Amino acid sequence: MAPDMSENDKKPPETGPEKPFLNTREAAAWLGLKKNTLEKMRVFGTGPLYRKHGRYVRYHLEDLVEWSEANKRRSTSDDR
Repeated sequence: MAPDMSENDKKPPETGPEKPFLNTREAAAWLGLKKNTLEKMRVFGTGPLYRKHGRYVRYHLEDLVEWSEANKRRSTSDDR
């Protein structure tokens, strides 16, 4: 019989120096977005920078931070 998973076992994806690249699902979760939202942003060119590793899309953690920082706003009337 498998042991029960504790709350400590339910961790977000590793994002340290050992794993700076996230897949779309992990990157969306890190940003607080849905996977589909991030995919649509990629199509329209409005999302964070991404890389293609073969057929796989990968987001570097530094690119996610940079994109998030670039999208800071003080109010809803701030210009983009």
